[in-house]
Amino acid sequence: MAEGGSGSDSSVGSVVCVENGVEGSGVGEHWRGCSMEEIHNGLNEFELEHVPAVRPSETHTVLYHCPIREPDSVPPRPLRAHHKWDATHVRLPCSSKSQYPVTAADGSSTIEARWEMIEKALLQPINNSKELQAAILSYNTKYENQWNFRALHKLLEDDLDESEARVFFEDLLPRIIRLALRLPELVQAPIPLLKQGQCHSVTLSQQQISCLLANAFLCTFPRRNTMKKRSEYSTFPDINFNRLFQSGGGAVIEKIKCICHYFRRVCPTERDSSNVPTGVVTFTRRSLAAGELPNWAEIQAPLGATPLHITSAGTIEDQGLGLLQVDFANKYLGGGVLGGGCVQEEIRFVICPELLISKLFTECLRPTEALLMVGAERFSDYNGYAGTFEWAGNHDDCIPRDSSRRRQTHIVAIDALHFMQSQHQYREDLIKRELNKAYVGFQHTLSTPAPGVASGNWGCGAFGGDPRLKALLQIMVCTVTQRPLVYFTFGDAKLRDEVHRMHTFLLEHNVCVKDLWNLLTSYQSQNMTPNELYNFIYGCISNTLKHSPKTKTMSPKCKNIRNLLTCWLKPQQANAREMPVSSSAARRSNLNQDIFASSESEVEADSVPSEDSIVAVDPSTSPSASKTIAANAQSIAATEQTKSSQLHDSVEMARNGKKLLAGKLESEQTELQMKKSNVSPSTEKPTGSRQRSLLEMLDQCYTTNAGPETKRICLNKTGNLKSTTPTKQQ
Repeated sequence: MAEGGSGSDSSVGSVVCVENGVEGSGVGEHWRGCSMEEIHNGLNEFELEHVPAVRPSETHTVLYHCPIREPDSVPPRPLRAHHKWDATHVRLPCSSKSQYPVTAADGSSTIEARWEMIEKALLQPINNSKELQAAILSYNTKYENQWNFRALHKLLEDDLDESEARVFFEDLLPRIIRLALRLPELVQAPIPLLKQGQCHSVTLSQQQISCLLANAFLCTFPRRNTMKKRSEYSTFPDINFNRLFQSGGGAVIEKIKCICHYFRRVCPTERDSSNVPTGVVTFTRRSLAAGELPNWAEIQAPLGATPLHITSAGTIEDQGLGLLQVDFANKYLGGGVLGGGCVQEEIRFVICPELLISKLFTECLRPTEALLMVGAERFSDYNGYAGTFEWAGNHDDCIPRDSSRRRQTHIVAIDALHFMQSQHQYREDLIKRELNKAYVGFQHTLSTPAPGVASGNWGCGAFGGDPRLKALLQIMVCTVTQRPLVYFTFGDAKLRDEVHRMHTFLLEHNVCVKDLWNLLTSYQSQNMTPNELYNFIYGCISNTLKHSPKTKTMSPKCKNIRNLLTCWLKPQQANAREMPVSSSAARRSNLNQDIFASSESEVEADSVPSEDSIVAVDPSTSPSASKTIAANAQSIAATEQTKSSQLHDSVEMARNGKKLLAGKLESEQTELQMKKSNVSPSTEKPTGSRQRSLLEMLDQCYTTNAGPETKRICLNKTGNLKSTTPTKQQ
């Protein structure tokens, strides 16, 4: 992967880009900001941990024997337990309590075991799509006048040639049916429903998921077909495939192709089961209470500390390897995947069909809930999007597995709000809702550095969201959760550059989360059009800085001097200046200031310590000083790399040592003040400031030429100046 970004972001990283093996300046490349190496902290993309290993507990249901004793080539052995037929578990069609009313020819009605009806219907010869529909309706008689599998008929009778259709009915469909009828054998324990307000995980083997999906394909799940508001599963997504089979549109045919290809890959033949997948997949519902959410108006974390890689090329599933990949979800998981929908979430669910099983047991998401899905395998490639979507053949998933046999693919489903009127999204309560939703999805309890987030224009298509706003909201959340962000604009180069320019601006002006919150929540009151959001932010921050005495008086040279003097407060940091500096270190410099701080705090923050204060301050006993030192340590390192000539000049002061500080202090002050103000010594007012004298004296030292053998300067523990010879830059 390339290093650096566009030629305009020299302040945040290297400018060099490599694309297709050619090194360039970065201008005109597909991405901006940090390199992917920095996003991954310089590690292998799968090296950082996301979640702990699978362990059964009260909050984690595992449907196979754990730990797994079988070799890697054998699926885990199903856990045996009593089935439950209640409102907190999935009602399986093979349960002895799954019964169905049957009306005889003479009009009499009886109750029969549903599973026996399913077996009887599916074990009969099925030679065409009409017979398949009749078999499914025989155990769904309530819908025999409502269901018409027109899409399935079109695929099998019109789109496929005669030989392909014959292969489906003679080979693939019998394999799907055999797998579905193994449900009592493969799923022997109850599957809990992931209901609202719960934090609970369910882990299933890939073999168990394939069996459950085969039943969904054949529409066997009871009580899951009605859409009435007061029905038992009215707050759950649909799981049976009947709606997909009868939907219209070319994309529906292509989605069915993806599903059929999945079954071709995972369904064993009568004589060979070597193709059965042997991994596992975990589904975790996250639900946070109001007290567990951040107070966005009080968070002082600097936005510039969040590494951002933004690109107009690639996709989350292809280029987001090793990252937490965002599913732009519907609150009913999968959205229109089993209907006519075919955008980001629906496409992800058909190329990774194991995600579809989340629809079986996940209740619709509340505003502070998300679903994390770990280990799903990808089986298909595709081209196009929405109406142009096409199945593009087989995909071999080479992503490694973790210690629990899960693919190291981590997908988080978060649902954005649907804005019928775009101006509503700038309301404070709705901005807060989107921030909280993303926070639930991105938050973690890791003690090690958290992997980055791969996201993009979340909720910005049919849901009417403003991608410029959504990008800022996700940057804010990544800042709070301390995750890097990889942002895909899906071909929109203009948006890529606008977001990158804004992020760089926020970094350079030390804007923190609460500052941006205040700006976003005040935007709607300005009655501006949505496309003016960034201009509004630029204007507000520029006006604030324009009226800030800090920005009027703090020249770049003074900032360098201030950083140098601050470093003296902590002599042990001198060695750190001799270490190679990464681009992330440079990015995090000078981020402790608040542009909206009070004037009193601004004066305190920008004060440069006098010679006496340099000697007297003990960082270990001064918390504020310690914070200042820590925040500026990396600034010193970055300054030394980018402005080495200025630091070389400072050696003159080291050569003069105490003689300059003690013997010539007053004379140097007088000379410099005369040069800067053009006021005669007799008429100039004495400043009486030893601190200012030291600054002026240092300013003069910077104007002299340093020799070839430069030395670094710092203070020893007694407060006296000392010099150390720097190591050669690597």
